[in-house]
Parts: sequence; structure tokens; C-alpha cells
Amino acid sequence: MKMRRQNATLLAIGAAILLGTTACSGGLLGGGSGATDDPNATVKIGMVVPISGSSAPTGAYMVNGAQMAVDELNAAGGVLGGRQLELIVEDEGCDPQQSVAGANKLVSDGVVVSVGGYCSGATLPTLPIFETANIPMIIPAANSQELVNQGLKNVFMINGTGTQQSAAALKFILKQGFATVALVDDNTSYSSDITTETEAQITADGTSSVVLNTSVTPGESDYSAVVRAIMDANPALVYWTGYYQEGGLIINQLKTAGYTGAIMVADGSVDASIAQIAGPGSEGVYATMTQTPDTIVGAETWIADYTAAFDSAPGPYSTQSYDAVRVAAKAIDDAGSTDGDAIITALEAIDGFSMFSGPLKFTAEHTLSSGGFAILVLKDGKFVLSDDLS
Repeated sequence: MKMRRQNATLLAIGAAILLGTTACSGGLLGGGSGATDDPNATVKIGMVVPISGSSAPTGAYMVNGAQMAVDELNAAGGVLGGRQLELIVEDEGCDPQQSVAGANKLVSDGVVVSVGGYCSGATLPTLPIFETANIPMIIPAANSQELVNQGLKNVFMINGTGTQQSAAALKFILKQGFATVALVDDNTSYSSDITTETEAQITADGTSSVVLNTSVTPGESDYSAVVRAIMDANPALVYWTGYYQEGGLIINQLKTAGYTGAIMVADGSVDASIAQIAGPGSEGVYATMTQTPDTIVGAETWIADYTAAFDSAPGPYSTQSYDAVRVAAKAIDDAGSTDGDAIITALEAIDGFSMFSGPLKFTAEHTLSSGGFAILVLKDGKFVLSDDLS
């Protein structure tokens, strides 16, 4: 119930700010998708991602991946017979009000597709903004089931959902024979979505049991209370579903307290920084994750091209953001238009388009036909493929 109230509040933030902005701008947000008949105009693609705050490193990977796709597509002739693509980026900072401001700015700038969305709690309130403007959203990272549950025709996800991530977690739990599990989230939409669904799936299966399901407050430095609760419950596995900043601290404090069981984190914690925060105790930590660039077979050339373009190696969600732009371009070309409804129809008709996660075909809910989740493990400070569950 707590998660549902939180998500309703996030959507209300988006709706309220949307209405206020519309009133002030003479109906700007209800004015259409930014389509234009000018054959010389650029086709604007929008992206709201964290470029400030603690998740800024991931946001940089996403922006670079998207820009790489834009550059390649433009070099090949662009879309719609020669129109160039333009990527416009706004900051979400993993903050709902900041993401709403960014989404409103993208609408006013005339973007025709959104390819952003990292933190689910910051992505949820942007849904009514893009829906009202009839702008398709191709979400590359945010994956709370609540994004799907809104049932919006313009929302498409090319990352696996929270439900699919929970299914991968359960499969791994059963494969490893973990009899008892502690679930810990940070009370955000994304994180609590996964713990809620994982507990439901574990309970329905009946092989293992959840001995603790608790939440922490993000941004703190002392997590001794949750560490004590975990130690008292003595689970065979701790599954942390929040982000890497808090995850690293919890892992460090668990190991310091003497916890010897297994630890697994969800995709929001798949970042090299978690090993630095957690220290030596992070070695052997598992993760549920759609594959990162260096775990994808055959991605060596792409990684080299990315590194040459941005003078740094690609990280989590760079490939998904790259693919989001490519999917957007295909839908625009298939639609033969920048009209929102035409692009949505083209997205729904995609069948077999090649992405890093495999051939793309959306379900009726506009999610991936398969979640594409793998199990990674931290070795020498780096996540590597452990057990592919895709």
C-alpha cells in the first residue's frame, strides 16, 4: 500500500505541474508532438536522465550511448529521407519535480520521441506530460512495474520490467538452493516494486521463504538498524534492490558485522562504484541485470567505437540508450512521419528488430517479450557474467 500511495503522488506531481504549465503557456503542452512538415528541419529526440546528483555517472553513459546512435544514424542519412536527428538532454537528477521540469522543457522544444528514463520514481511523473503531448516514450532503463500499470499507449520499455527481474531473481535463488531470503529496498517505486514482486513470487513458489522484508531511507550513512535486523533473521541470501550508493554501505556494514551469507543486488546497483564503497567485502556479490556492454558477446567493436568517441569505456544502460534511439528512428521511418500516433502504431508493429538484448517485439503491454536478465557477479571490482538467465 505504501508503494501505491507513493506512485499516485508521483503521478499527481506530474499532472499538477503539467496543468500549471499549460495554463501559463496558452496550451503549449496540449499542442501536439512537435511534428513539422519542413523537410529541412531536424527531428528532435528528447532524453530526461540524471546528469547531476549521485546517479550522474549512469546518466553520462546513457547520454553517450544515445548520442552515438544519433551520430551513426545521421552519418547514414538520418531519417525520413534525409532529415537529421538532434538529441536534446534534460536533467532528472533522480528527482520527481526536476524530471517534470525537464519533460516540460522537452515538450516545449518540440521533441517527437522521448528516449530517457533512469530512476523510476523520477520517470513516473513525466508520463502524463508526454501522454498529453502525444509523444511516444521509449524507456531504456527505468523498469518499475508501475510504469506499465498505467496502461498508456505511448509508453514502451526496452529494459526488462520489475516483474521480469524478480522472476530472474527467483530462478537464481532456486538454482543456488537458498532456503531463506532477506529483501531490502530503499522505499522508492523501482526498489519496492522489486521486493514486493520478489516476495510474491517466492511465496507462490513455496520452495524458499522470505524471513525479512524491510526498507531503509536513502542518503543516510549508518544502516546499523537494518544490519541488525538482517543478522537476527540470518538469511542465506540478502537481496538489495536499491541503488549502489546505499547498497555499498549496507554491504560494507553487513560484512563488518560478520554476515557470511550471499548478497545479491538489483540493476540499480550495477556500477563499479559499489565495489569502491563496499570495499573488499563486495567480492562475490551477485546482481540481477540486463547485460552490460562488457558481458555482451560480440560487442567488442561497439565498445571500441564508444571508447574512441568519448575517451572512456561504456557503462550500464549505454547499450539500452543506444538501442532506444535506433528503435525511435526505425519507428519514425516506418511511420513516414513525426506524428505521435503514427510512431506509436509503428512501434507496436516492430517484429524482430535487432537490439543488443535480442530481436525486438513488444508485448501487448509494450514491454519486452523476454526480460533479458542475466546474473552478474563482482570479481576484482568489476561485474562479470555469472549465469545467463535470458
